[in-house]
Amino acid sequence: MTAKTLIRIEGLTKRFGDFVAVDDVSLEIGEGEFFALLGPSGCGKTTLLRMLAGLEMPSEGRILIDGADMSRVPPNKRPVNMVFQSYAVFPHMSVKDNVAYGLKVDGVPAKQREARVYDALALVKLEDFAERKPDQLSGGQRQRVALARALVKRPKVLLLDEPLSALDAKLREAMRFELAQIQDKVGVTFVMVTHDQDEALAMAGRCALMQKGVLQQVATPSDLYEYPNNRFVADFIGSINLFEGRLAVDEPDHAVIQCPALDTPIYVDHGVTGASGATVWAGIRPEKIDMVPRHGEARPDRDGASAGHNLAAGQIRNSAYLGSETVYEVALAGGTIVKVLRSNTRRYEERGFDDGDAVWLSWHARSPVVLLS
Repeated sequence: MTAKTLIRIEGLTKRFGDFVAVDDVSLEIGEGEFFALLGPSGCGKTTLLRMLAGLEMPSEGRILIDGADMSRVPPNKRPVNMVFQSYAVFPHMSVKDNVAYGLKVDGVPAKQREARVYDALALVKLEDFAERKPDQLSGGQRQRVALARALVKRPKVLLLDEPLSALDAKLREAMRFELAQIQDKVGVTFVMVTHDQDEALAMAGRCALMQKGVLQQVATPSDLYEYPNNRFVADFIGSINLFEGRLAVDEPDHAVIQCPALDTPIYVDHGVTGASGATVWAGIRPEKIDMVPRHGEARPDRDGASAGHNLAAGQIRNSAYLGSETVYEVALAGGTIVKVLRSNTRRYEERGFDDGDAVWLSWHARSPVVLLS
């Protein structure tokens, strides 16, 4: 991370009785960064966000914002503002009065207040809706009112708790781009909580994935997807085929994994640095598996298959057409199900596949990710 560190979290733990909601979390978030706290329900991400806001006090550890310890600082004195999942806009106030509310409480003079309110409304493209009440707005517009109300106070950090969850799918997708553009324009550090991996990957520059209160991995969206550091991360981010096996060969430039579920060993073009004979898991994304018709026992000569690696015979059990792509479930001889994703971009030029077809599956040596835990 090259940006100046704005938020430093050190050994943060939160207990509710015997339950540990956040367990010894340490991380840094840069100035002007769009950062996502990602994970399943109950993983501790919202509790962590609430501790940043000052709505929960840590059991152990501390939070520093711009070098200042926030341990004893009340929520209203912290350089943060929060957009709640429900937006919490005041139904009896106009849009402009909603946005001006925090400034009025802070005693900002009326003339200055009005200028800042209209600047904030222009930022979220709601200048023409200033006199309307929230019940006259769409869900996306109410979300932008809540965003303008938070940004008008010019916080160093904006906290967003599942900001798009109340919107329908099409509007949610549109708002992803809007939120990212607004964050880029204002340069405020955004910290967003979400359970939706597509949301996090589409908007955030970096993500922290949590499980049972523990930080599993902090990385860019592409690194989380391509280089997960354990099975939980690999399985949570996107779709993946995981094969348990034994590390038979581990050299600096390649490794070989014997997987009982597959016809041939898995060959990867890099070392694993694990103990020889150790149990490992090889993960292969569905879009990285090639599929060709199988006629008899003649094996395809591609991507290591000719060397007796990275090949499996199966039969298509099911398929799901998703418009731009089709997902196939392929049953191997031992009953293992492998998911294969094929683009439909050239579906008029290429042979299609039907349920029941016999197929060969193969993959390149650089496609698998090998996980030790």
